[in-house]
Amino acid sequence: MAECDYDYDEKRMVDEKKSLAKIEVHETGEIVDAAERSRIIDRIKFMNKVGDTVDEDPLADAASHFIYDRLIEMTLDEAIHVLTKAYEVHYDDVNFPSEVLVRIEKMLQGRESYGSNEDDFELDCKLEAVVIKFHSPYPEVRAVTDPFDDPTIPVETFRAYVLGAIWVAIGSFVNEFFYERQPRLNLAATVLQLFLFPCGKLVQLLPDWGFTFRGVRYTINPGPWTHKEQMLSTIMVSAASQMSNFMSFTVAMRSEKFFHLSWVNFGFVFLTNASSLFFGYGLAGLARKLAIYPVKAVFPTVLPVLALNRALLLKETKTSINGWTISRQKLFFLTFTLSFIYFFIPTYLFKALSTFNWITWIAPHSVKTALVTGSFLGMGINPISTFDWSVINYSTPLVLPYFAFINKFAGVMLGGFALMGLYWTNTKFTAYLPPNANSIYDNTGATYNLSRILDSSGHFDSAKYVDYSVPYMTAGHLVGTGALWALYTCAFTYICISEYKLIIHTGKLFYNALRHPFAKAFDDFDDPHSRMMRAYPEVPDWWYLATFIIAGAIGIITIAAWPTTVPVWTVLAIFFFNIGMYIPTVIIYSMTGYAMGFGAFSVILAGYMDPGNAVTNMMVRMWGYNIDEQSETFIGDQKIAHYAKLPQRAVFRAQLVATLIQTFATLGAVEALFSTVSNFCSPTQPDKFICAFPRTVYSDAIMFGVINPERVLSTLYPALKHCFYIGPLTAIPFAIIKLKWPQKVKYIFPPLIWGGSTFWGSTYNYTYYIGGFYAATTFMFYIRRYHTAWWTKYNYILSSGLTAGVAFSGVVIFLALQYTQTSLNWWGNSVVSAGVDYARTASLLEIPAEGFGLQVGEFH
Repeated sequence: MAECDYDYDEKRMVDEKKSLAKIEVHETGEIVDAAERSRIIDRIKFMNKVGDTVDEDPLADAASHFIYDRLIEMTLDEAIHVLTKAYEVHYDDVNFPSEVLVRIEKMLQGRESYGSNEDDFELDCKLEAVVIKFHSPYPEVRAVTDPFDDPTIPVETFRAYVLGAIWVAIGSFVNEFFYERQPRLNLAATVLQLFLFPCGKLVQLLPDWGFTFRGVRYTINPGPWTHKEQMLSTIMVSAASQMSNFMSFTVAMRSEKFFHLSWVNFGFVFLTNASSLFFGYGLAGLARKLAIYPVKAVFPTVLPVLALNRALLLKETKTSINGWTISRQKLFFLTFTLSFIYFFIPTYLFKALSTFNWITWIAPHSVKTALVTGSFLGMGINPISTFDWSVINYSTPLVLPYFAFINKFAGVMLGGFALMGLYWTNTKFTAYLPPNANSIYDNTGATYNLSRILDSSGHFDSAKYVDYSVPYMTAGHLVGTGALWALYTCAFTYICISEYKLIIHTGKLFYNALRHPFAKAFDDFDDPHSRMMRAYPEVPDWWYLATFIIAGAIGIITIAAWPTTVPVWTVLAIFFFNIGMYIPTVIIYSMTGYAMGFGAFSVILAGYMDPGNAVTNMMVRMWGYNIDEQSETFIGDQKIAHYAKLPQRAVFRAQLVATLIQTFATLGAVEALFSTVSNFCSPTQPDKFICAFPRTVYSDAIMFGVINPERVLSTLYPALKHCFYIGPLTAIPFAIIKLKWPQKVKYIFPPLIWGGSTFWGSTYNYTYYIGGFYAATTFMFYIRRYHTAWWTKYNYILSSGLTAGVAFSGVVIFLALQYTQTSLNWWGNSVVSAGVDYARTASLLEIPAEGFGLQVGEFH
């Protein structure tokens, strides 16, 4: 049996291809006549859902040629063995195609059950087994990976590092700058790949200057820019061009609109930011056996990055799929160009098309109309809510698996119903406030004034608090907070029960790794990608462990060295808590693409551990969030490297360098925001730099830090405490049913439903999900099921092109038009803000002159 480290050399592949001659002598010595070969090719097309090859040779595609060779070699007994094992592994796998599982089940029952003649039965069994054993059981993974690898392709070159570093700096700065905008504009890895590609082609023109050391040639131009160099640079950009979560905490700490702490200087921000990033990186490396090597860890969110890399740099066999013969590369550039041009319309020329609150135009001053249908103040109940891809793509509808999207969408819908129920019944005085905002308010409906409950030294003063007001949350804030708390306990319970075999197996592997630190981890995994990765030296676990410990130590020293007043033991406690919670988090992320941090749960823990201290609340929350969020970002990039067959040690070095550059770039972006954006963080900032997340941080720090959770939950919102056990109560039945009858609840995922409900309370509403529902249903359900070949070839490229065009266009529009205050005043731009919807201040009930809610003496 041939191994999967197939020696792929393009010249050799061309020489080995045979035309449809009458007789072909296979490399195994088996003679295959033209009729049999043609029948095999037809079944490969049918089973693997590829298009009709336009080139003369139907096996011109290297992957098809590889599958053909392996199929000729496989016996029926071996195929049955592979299918039996695959059926056991993927029986409850939500990402494994249901129709394939049914087909395998019939195959295992015998030819009579399968319903075909003996030859077709044997051929189909072999083909299905070959695809699983030598490629991937998931069509979306097969669409962006090869079943072979060439370890001699250049990867870790000087030019790859230089280009990666340049675009890390640019991407990090731009992404951090626009993170505080709603909706934010993001130069994702797919976008930055677009900029890396021409730069890579340009450096091919450099002279071959270099030197040889120990038999290895080091040069600034080792030849053509390769897809592996491009991917290494992309991983640098992907790992470090994301928004650093701590920068939003920096905004909350520094801004005059929030805490305005004078001691938050460059040194504190740099050290805390760097330590939190590297801490998550170290944790990601330690979790490799749980979330990178297992074949069921699909990581759907990384697939568009791989798809674009292939479209840009790998030669593509021309095929016809439903009449489409356009190449992936041409489709990307076409959609990118159209998206770039079109985005000028909803963003600058006709702004009403972005958040299309057309129902409120009928009665712009009707509060109830705005509350129900408004895109800004209200619920956003509107069947045609947007014509803006940046709004539609908020829910990543062309990336998340359809089951994951629908579970989240169900949570969004249920959370919205709960919000409306609370609001229209005026539960906890919510009807006196906007329905869905992340600020907190006093009993006059004004934003809560923190200074009125602090003494001269800046500490909580209970007498002033009693004389002032209880902090009130909106209905959306209540729903989002309760859902978050239920999500954490639900996710932990559900994964620990339903995936207990995986957790126990991974624990054994980790224990064996401690006992045998020099053993190769890939020896424990037998899927095609892991077998191919054995050609490269592994990164020892102690490299990640050292990064993990050093980063944590720097973070703790920084807290102690600056006047944070944060007890060190509180940070240590959150370290251990979130490390334990990381296991279910990363499993959910690897299978569904849904990443969740534990920052909001850390808010409650911090409030109980150090009541009255807002800084402790923010710092503990930051570490609690970054431990998971940053680690999941890094581990997703390592999965990209696993799929793309990049050496582990090269990726380790590249991510470390990129993370350090990102630390400096994001610092510069925050400084630029404070110095260049007028009225920064105001809810009515004209360019939408409203600082939504820092506002949430500020509100929660007051509610559960300064005032502390016990006082808030016991006085006004005691029902929120019930969410901690409601989460497990919803998880246990589904987890048990999944263990006993996995097919009955295969696509019901309680943590994702709770995760969808957390969407509320963040100033977003149905406007940001309805368009995504249409797109996901069209592409991820209908086209994926009924036009699989088209979906496999084009879906991720289409998503990448649209997203890249919007992001690039958004940056150009801001720098060329919005930043220079070049406005276009006409009805299409003014109607969106003409009514009460845009002001976001109206409420269902009018606030009495004496205020609403609890009176003095009714709270403490």
